[in-house]
Amino acid sequence: MKLKRPERRQMPETIIALIDVVFFLLVFFMLIGRMDATSPFEVAPARAVTGSDMPAGGATVAVGALGQLALDGTEVSRQELEQGVAQLIQATPDLLIRVNAHQNAELRFVLPLVASMEALGARDIVFVVTPEGT
Repeated sequence: MKLKRPERRQMPETIIALIDVVFFLLVFFMLIGRMDATSPFEVAPARAVTGSDMPAGGATVAVGALGQLALDGTEVSRQELEQGVAQLIQATPDLLIRVNAHQNAELRFVLPLVASMEALGARDIVFVVTPEGT
């Protein structure tokens, strides 16, 4: 009795393993890589200080969620706010200004306000923050 051996077939080349490795490398480098512009010098991000009391005195500027403004508890327009801050700075050159912005207030309301107060001569401007969970 003569038995035939099955013909040897060449194994197909599996490229699947190579594709898996390439995707793992792609994901790895995407996770560790930086996609934003880096600064040419070291920048340490600001840290919120909690548990310390705000300094007494000064003026408080409030910014509402929709851009409403208030100076020391009185709602004012942007022009009235700038005039009031200018008068306060003229009376007290080292005036501390606290900016208390609503958590949903957009930066387009807050940043130009701070810039205008600096242009008026404000030296000390602090942002009031509330720690998470309170």
